[in-house]
Amino acid sequence: MAEMQIEFDVPAEMRDGTVLRADVYRPGGTGPWPVLLSRLPYGKQMPMALAILDPLAAARRGFMVVIQDTRGRFASEGQWEPWTYEESDGYDTVRWAAALPGANGSVGMIGASYFGNTQWMAALSKPPELKAIAPMVTWSDPDDGLWTRGGAVELGITAPWTLMMGADALTRRHGTDPAALVGGITGLVRDLDGLAGGGYGELPVGRFPAFARHDLPELGYERSRREPDWARSCRVAGRHDEVDLPTFQVGGWYDIFTQGTLDNFTAMRRAGRPATLIMGPWTHTNQQHVIGDVNFGFAANSAFMGMRGRLHDMQLDWYQRAIGDGEALEPDTGRVLLFVMGVNQWREEREWPLSRAVDTDFHLHADGRLTLEPPSTAEQPEEFTYDPMDPVPTTGGALLLSDEFRAGPLDQTVVEAREDVLVFSTEPLTEDTEVTGRVRAVLFAATDGPSTDWVARLCDVDENGVSRNITDGIVRVRAATPGEAAEHVVDLWSTSIVFRAGHRIRVQITSSNFPRWDRNLNTDEPEQDATTARVARQQVFHDPDRPSRIILPVVPPA
Repeated sequence: MAEMQIEFDVPAEMRDGTVLRADVYRPGGTGPWPVLLSRLPYGKQMPMALAILDPLAAARRGFMVVIQDTRGRFASEGQWEPWTYEESDGYDTVRWAAALPGANGSVGMIGASYFGNTQWMAALSKPPELKAIAPMVTWSDPDDGLWTRGGAVELGITAPWTLMMGADALTRRHGTDPAALVGGITGLVRDLDGLAGGGYGELPVGRFPAFARHDLPELGYERSRREPDWARSCRVAGRHDEVDLPTFQVGGWYDIFTQGTLDNFTAMRRAGRPATLIMGPWTHTNQQHVIGDVNFGFAANSAFMGMRGRLHDMQLDWYQRAIGDGEALEPDTGRVLLFVMGVNQWREEREWPLSRAVDTDFHLHADGRLTLEPPSTAEQPEEFTYDPMDPVPTTGGALLLSDEFRAGPLDQTVVEAREDVLVFSTEPLTEDTEVTGRVRAVLFAATDGPSTDWVARLCDVDENGVSRNITDGIVRVRAATPGEAAEHVVDLWSTSIVFRAGHRIRVQITSSNFPRWDRNLNTDEPEQDATTARVARQQVFHDPDRPSRIILPVVPPA
């Protein structure tokens, strides 16, 4: 390690002449070494990047590490456009990194979120030197968690991400005009700080005013609606068969891309590729053991992993076998490591989803009960009023919003006291009940307008009566027939939890979760133009012909 060498801002020329720059960490000695590459837009020396790929630890293990600023960011040249160039730049960068002095010609990639997706895009471009990827907390379909979810706009992440990314864009734009730069950054910070205080509520959502004020490239929702073909620039879904590489995938039950991680894993397994999956109780930015209001035990911490050591070391162990000097990965190599909440234990599996899980219907009833028995007689529908100007506030969940909003499991008392939130609960459970897998709600519901949203949330109510959120989902209904009941399926994504004996299983039904998702204004106008709201009268049915229910994948006791 005393001989380790670091080169800063090493240039790599892309096919169009644009120069991207990377920091290169070489172990002591002469090599040659396999290369671990990370490409990110957040600054290659920022603590988050160095924490996800610890270059000193990797160099100690015999890897050359290359961390690159993506096009148009920080030390790299070019115009900043989220996603547009990541496939072609990924290809060119992998080939360049493989040919660096001291490299042995084999490249693996590692990183999270945006720089999890840069791995997938590079893999889809098929540079011959790329041998394995290790994406963390990243999506599969951008319209299932990145730009939209169930048809609703992912406003919660879109707004702060775009504004935070704007600082470097404004610095480049006004680099020779200090006064303009100060004015631009001041206005940007004002909008960022003001999101929770009203900025999130600006309309129209589909042409968000704050982005226009600063002329910033946004996360991609608006562009993807103008240019549907462009959306392919960061979509992995439907293309997994093109990736003939082993993958090591990491996600969290409270991550904004929980289902994307699982979908990427299952698709790679289905394609016959070696694939490893680790799912912790984590959020997008927190891989420790206290998540939201819950202490899951130190075993949950990514620095411990239930006595398995650091998650980062587990990744390096895997890379030692995939591209290093360890025992090579066999075609069927791969495992699933799940953190089961409730009992707070890691459990090794060989598959996802679990074939032994049984989809089990829990039915909604008019008296607020949630039972295994469907309604046997006619029950009056539940009704509530949904006012887009007084939406249900986001309280915990798989989210990444401005800092005022905490992710993870939080006390739902304030939410459940609202008149526009329906609550259905089981009796206290007589035995532990494990739910591991995909959760769905089937709602027979009506609205008096042409459009609305339906939100379903699964909660765990402890023996003291405290309800905490587990997972949720939304579906946007367009071209509704006013007053007519229709069947709507809400995808709550996936989880793994044991509801302990004495706890209750609870379901919330409502029509908003703001600002995580944009408000449906109940007019059916396109989000690009809608600025006028109307109040909607909502009905949820639960009778023999319209059995609203939540479907839970129940795992039988061993």
